[in-house]
Amino acid sequence: MKRLPYALKGSLVLGSGSPRRSELLGVLGIPFVVRTSDSDESAPEGLSDRETVSHVARQKAEALLPSLKPGEILLTADTEVWFQGRRFGKPQNLEHAVQMLLELSGQTHKVITALWATDAVAWSGAESTALVTFKPVDEGFIRYYVEHFKPLDKAGAYGAQEWFGHLAIDRIEGTFDNVKGLPLDAAVEALGPWLKDA
Repeated sequence: MKRLPYALKGSLVLGSGSPRRSELLGVLGIPFVVRTSDSDESAPEGLSDRETVSHVARQKAEALLPSLKPGEILLTADTEVWFQGRRFGKPQNLEHAVQMLLELSGQTHKVITALWATDAVAWSGAESTALVTFKPVDEGFIRYYVEHFKPLDKAGAYGAQEWFGHLAIDRIEGTFDNVKGLPLDAAVEALGPWLKDA
């Protein structure tokens, strides 16, 4: 049974080692392989929040371009937490993670995901933004989460799909898939030039 009314013109490569992104992309029913690189996640100063996330997502794609074979379409993504105009990336250590979550407690922050798809000739981008509001969370709750789940690989120091996210998130304006790291509507938009009727 086909889960989508279209398929991909080529072989899909997900440029991310995130198990959450693999899980979400699998929902589309398009076969894919995973390929990763150690790309630079820095961005020039002066970019807006959306421009910064898009820049990093494209850098991830450019780092994998040399590995791309004819007929392959690469999809990369970057998801970031922004609060009061500041980029909350991956925490440097457990104490940094605690401090991040203390700042976000009881507040509303942005989660932005940018995606790029390319066949090494054409490029197609898309993005998604969600507003996430945390309930007030006490420090003991935060420290328990950080010590037991060690969210050092997550922007903003939390996973929406984990214990902390389920208990601390009061509401999301936007898609839950975006907060997890791969908004499927944006993924379909980015892959648009290579989609065909199934």
